Amino acid sequence: MGFADAAMGPASSLSAFYTSFWWIPAGVLAAALAIKLPTIIRLWTDPLLRAVGGLLLLACAVFVFVAPSTIARVNRVTGVPNISAPLVYSLLTAFCASCLLLIIAWRDGLPEHSPSTRRATRWVVSVYGGVIAALWVLFALADVPVERTRDLDTYYANTPFMREEILLYLLAHTTAVLITSKLIWNWIRTEGLDAWLRWGLKFLGIGYALNLAFDAAKLTAVGARWSGNDLDWLSLHVAPALACLSAVSIAVGFILPHAGQYLHERWRIRVAHRRLRPLYLLMRTAHGSGLPLVLRAGAELRLTRRETFIRDVLLPLARRTDERLRERSYRAALGLGLTPERARAVAAAVVILDAVDAGAGRDEGGHEADTTELLREIGAVSRALRHPDLVREVRARALAPGDTVAVTE
Repeated sequence: MGFADAAMGPASSLSAFYTSFWWIPAGVLAAALAIKLPTIIRLWTDPLLRAVGGLLLLACAVFVFVAPSTIARVNRVTGVPNISAPLVYSLLTAFCASCLLLIIAWRDGLPEHSPSTRRATRWVVSVYGGVIAALWVLFALADVPVERTRDLDTYYANTPFMREEILLYLLAHTTAVLITSKLIWNWIRTEGLDAWLRWGLKFLGIGYALNLAFDAAKLTAVGARWSGNDLDWLSLHVAPALACLSAVSIAVGFILPHAGQYLHERWRIRVAHRRLRPLYLLMRTAHGSGLPLVLRAGAELRLTRRETFIRDVLLPLARRTDERLRERSYRAALGLGLTPERARAVAAAVVILDAVDAGAGRDEGGHEADTTELLREIGAVSRALRHPDLVREVRARALAPGDTVAVTE
């Protein structure tokens, strides 16, 4: 039925494969829900996040209840042959409506904030609520005594009322997918989208395009039965593969923006922590000791502690820096072809090294240096220290007797 028509194969081993086939997309969707769940719980007041959670739960339920083993169990528990048909069709219709509502809310704002979204929400809820009610009425009127766990769509394609039910759910699904696809691809072309969101939308667009191919395969197979032909293989073999690929693509589309941004932020923090290592090692030398080990410290905490340590040690050193040496080092760095930004960082590295070497012996009676820029640019200074040969050459040029430094304005 619906998706489940595809579970029958020509051999028992293939049939067993198709029987378990539906649990693959169910597992992928459940994993997507598990990834999103902590954020949904933490930001429970966000209606869009709750809607994403509900949508993924609905999608997972569709593939759980469409599995032939689940279909047989539901039919047996209720004692009604093929009762799973309107149940699965209703879940699929609700999922389609949820996708449509979510994309509208994402793009145009929440219903309580946007009159157009409010009108669209009422339209979707009323139309698809009516479709679900009609599915149960048509099933009650249909005569479908023979249980079909795998090929209900084509087996009952010519049965009065069941024929209309099958056509209704496929048309409702196709309509929702067409509208949602159009909204998604229009949104993708919008300027200024976050890169991770754009990729997530692309995967959603691919997922809905595969859904359209699924509908085409189903409608072609059912239409062939109406004309007395047999194209059941489209429903039995092509449609399930398309449904599985679609579910995976949609799951990736929903989790990619969140997971991508999260991983990108983790990577940014780790890179920042690693880039501060040269300056941290220098400050540890100046201070005489480093940071104490903290077990189970998160990446953010490690970065914050390293930045704080560097600034705490650098502040008294920065007040003893020789501003004339910094200016000469800056001109020397420019003379070596460095950009002004990098030349400033190398010059800062030179005066910090000079202050560390001088230690407490520096004469502090003169004018104190402005430490604001130096403390703010610790990342650039640390990157400069990763090239000690360059820093040494600039320092040697700056300390050379006589006016040997090329001035670049």
